[in-house]
Amino acid sequence: MVEEKEHKKCPEGQVLKDGKCVMPEVTFTAFVMSLNTAALYHCGELADPETGESHKDLVLVKHTIDTLDLLKEKTEGNLTKDEENLLETVLYDLKLRYVKLAG
Repeated sequence: MVEEKEHKKCPEGQVLKDGKCVMPEVTFTAFVMSLNTAALYHCGELADPETGESHKDLVLVKHTIDTLDLLKEKTEGNLTKDEENLLETVLYDLKLRYVKLAG
């Protein structure tokens, strides 16, 4: 008889590593993507996972864009080409979305 492996489910935000639930590795890419996700949520593009409703908050979208702009300024010359491209792309996309929403 073939024994099935148990599939352990981790709490939201955690990943399974070596059989344990842990927070994902902290990387620059993961940090930028988490800010991007937050901004998309505040743009109303992502629904609240608990209620299924979406909300728009342009003040928080602008705050996140300002945070990413500051991060870009403070990390200039210290990023890999891929990190720099990611940050540029995320900022460009969020700024376009913000202008469309605010316009």
